[in-house]
Amino acid sequence: EAGGVVLGKSADKLFSLSGLFAVYKPKGPTSAGVLNLLKERLLAEAGVQTNGNKRNQVLKIGHGGTLDSAAAGVLVVGIGKGTKMLRTMLAGSKKYTAIGLLGKATDTLDATGKVTEEKPYDQITKGDLENVLQKFTGDIMQVPPLYSALKKDGERLSTLMKRGEAVEAKPARPVRVYSLSLQQFQPPLFTLDVECGGGFYVRSLVSDIGKELSTCATMQELTRTKHGPFTLEEHALYEDKWTIDEIARSLEHCTSLLPGEPSHKKLKTEHPGETAVSCE
Repeated sequence: EAGGVVLGKSADKLFSLSGLFAVYKPKGPTSAGVLNLLKERLLAEAGVQTNGNKRNQVLKIGHGGTLDSAAAGVLVVGIGKGTKMLRTMLAGSKKYTAIGLLGKATDTLDATGKVTEEKPYDQITKGDLENVLQKFTGDIMQVPPLYSALKKDGERLSTLMKRGEAVEAKPARPVRVYSLSLQQFQPPLFTLDVECGGGFYVRSLVSDIGKELSTCATMQELTRTKHGPFTLEEHALYEDKWTIDEIARSLEHCTSLLPGEPSHKKLKTEHPGETAVSCE
């Protein structure tokens, strides 16, 4: 019947999609949760039954670097053969806008955690903040947060922490900050723009800036505005555009952004061996 043919067509189109594109991840859900929703949408549109049907294992889809549930912005998605390109994305540069709060520290280093410390901050000027930023630009050492997607014995540190297990701090590791600037200062809030390499935690940066200013600070909001060549304004598909046709169109547009085309500069991959899947 005609209906069946139409279903077949869109399913074929879905399973032939291949490459990288970007979606907008809102605040709230995990990156994995956003991916599952996307997958469900596409399979439903293609009329593919997922209950007990192995066909849904056939739809290969993955993301190129975790955004914390409290964060929003660009999430790079690989579909089909594009899933093999995601590892490269992890090391590529990313841009964030972060809002920090002076005078309070939390156990998670962001607004979702328990307040662990409060300190005065009224002595801090805009000049103090700008001066401190220079110390955090270039190749620096950074201790990742205890609450993170990094793993110990195969389990996420955040999972172990929530169970109340003692987790040792990970050792400081080298990370790269291409640029860091103060966009706004309305005490106790300050807004930063940061461009960084793979494995970098903006939460740790905000906390470290607080310590450097002899007070404390915690991240209130985080938005990833760019990942590799994908920008929030130009490329991130919002939920209403999670359709087979929109993604097909986006894949076509995005292929030209990626390395492998002689006309395009190679993505910066400073640490090809970097396997940390976790970046805020």
